[in-house]
Amino acid sequence: MVGAALCWGNLAQAQSCDTTYVTQEGDTLTTLADRFYGEAGQWSLIYYANITGFTGGPTNIAAGTNLYIPCVEGQAKPDPAPLQQTGAELRFLTGALPPLLTDPNGTGGGMVTEIINAVMEETPNPVPYAVDWNPDWAAHGPALSAMQADMGFPWVKPDCEGNPSDARCTSYHWSDPVFVLPIQLFVLQGSGMGFASDADLAGKTLCLPEGAEAAYLDANGRNWLKDGTITVTRAADMAECFGALVEGRVDAVPDDIFSGAKRVIDMGLKGRVLPLERPVGTQSLHVVIAKAHWRGTTHLYRVNAGLAAIRGAGRYDEIVNRHLGLYMESLKR
Repeated sequence: MVGAALCWGNLAQAQSCDTTYVTQEGDTLTTLADRFYGEAGQWSLIYYANITGFTGGPTNIAAGTNLYIPCVEGQAKPDPAPLQQTGAELRFLTGALPPLLTDPNGTGGGMVTEIINAVMEETPNPVPYAVDWNPDWAAHGPALSAMQADMGFPWVKPDCEGNPSDARCTSYHWSDPVFVLPIQLFVLQGSGMGFASDADLAGKTLCLPEGAEAAYLDANGRNWLKDGTITVTRAADMAECFGALVEGRVDAVPDDIFSGAKRVIDMGLKGRVLPLERPVGTQSLHVVIAKAHWRGTTHLYRVNAGLAAIRGAGRYDEIVNRHLGLYMESLKR
């Protein structure tokens, strides 16, 4: 998932103007001008519209900066009410995260999608809403920043307390947890690898895909990566990590219990690879909305209030237990 690091990337050129954009790592005035106007040479329009925000000069743009994007002469402004035309006052943006969380072809759109639908039914003062699916997770963050969608889910929350300058922490409001994924250590059967206490991982080597985050390895005072307590080997994807485990090149592979269990079966590793009972960490999944969104706190209140309502009524547990049951049955086929 990304996570969380889930949602970054560029949008197409010539996006809507007369809007607020939250800058990302690597943004420059010329790349923004190229993106919003289709012409890098128009960078000065953005600069002079936000001149008080460039304390370090026009080449110094910190991630998480709110920039107003003016229109060039003759450029059409965005429809002031595009959502009302489709009957939706609130649009969610998501993508497929099989095998359990989000799936446009799955039961209820996946567990988290069904939770969101229940939330919006029980939220105070319900509004018409829609859920849009985009398989390109890299486009989700820019789409939310440009307010082409209102809220996104499910995003893995980074360690905002330990790293408050993370652009996702400075750019987005985060809902209460929608679901918490347990992360297990998958190990070879008979390897003797155990995890009764944190000390058992000292000197061990884990495998993670390139770009995958594992904030839990340094959270809660562990500092396993910072202090070199463990070693993390990077691979092209999770399947390659499980291959390295089978070949004895790593000691364990951390993966969420649902994806990991399915991967074991799909790779024909049942009976050879198993998850240890004690989770090594968790990944907290949330709904996010850009801090620059003019209705950010209102929409976030709706989500949090709806979550509290379905939890209190027992509907949340019913949805989760039903999807977990369906998932476990699917593993037996």
